[in-house]
Amino acid sequence: MKNQHAFLIIDAQYDFCHPNGALYVPGAEKDMERLSRFISANAPKIDHICITLDSHPVNDISHPSFWQDKNGKFPAPFTQITLADVQGGQWTPRFFPKEAIKYLEELEKQGQFPHLIWPEHCLIGSKGNALDDQLMTALVDWTRQGKYYQAVTKGTYPLTEHFGIFMAQIPVADRPETQLNQSLIKTLENYQNVYVAGEAKSHCVATSIKQALDYAPGLANKMVIIEDCMSDVPNLGHLGQPIYEEAKKRNIRFARIQDITLN
Repeated sequence: MKNQHAFLIIDAQYDFCHPNGALYVPGAEKDMERLSRFISANAPKIDHICITLDSHPVNDISHPSFWQDKNGKFPAPFTQITLADVQGGQWTPRFFPKEAIKYLEELEKQGQFPHLIWPEHCLIGSKGNALDDQLMTALVDWTRQGKYYQAVTKGTYPLTEHFGIFMAQIPVADRPETQLNQSLIKTLENYQNVYVAGEAKSHCVATSIKQALDYAPGLANKMVIIEDCMSDVPNLGHLGQPIYEEAKKRNIRFARIQDITLN
């Protein structure tokens, strides 16, 4: 098997890609339509496909039911919770308070993302956790040609966000699933070109690229970011933009799907 062209498809799941999904990213269904059509048209030339699956428990630190106010009410989706809010009693973690406070401390030191409460999404075993139907059809057809796609789960540990596919936002020392995924990095480094697509551009895709730039520059240099196969969470695109600007400074390749030719 050739080691030329790999695709890294990030969190292309129902909850992000379908208009009825819990955390629908506008434009994502069109992103997946373009990507799926390309995979089907170029299947013999694609050597490896890795798909990632955002997978959360209900009482995740980023979900409403993890937190409550003084009246026992959960925060609304897209509420921002700061360390000062918790110290002032505005919000209280219902589970693992010491760990939750430490997490907020470390997240605010990091300074990349505020702690936002998301709608319950990609719950483990739920319909929302499943791959986009269009992409799944293309993957199955590609696999029937004698290949195997790689599936990587992230986000299962409830006490840290896990935007990037290579490691959690704040890794936890005794939880291997939150640590830097060296095995995934080594697998992708085997390929000459790693085409990156998925959802959402502003968060999980951006953070994955940042992690590659920071921890696996050799892999980052092989990446081709497919600009029209990813979309931003509404009103939050500015959070990921500095990462893409840094990637361009580092000469990471960007392309539109119709301009990609696989040899």
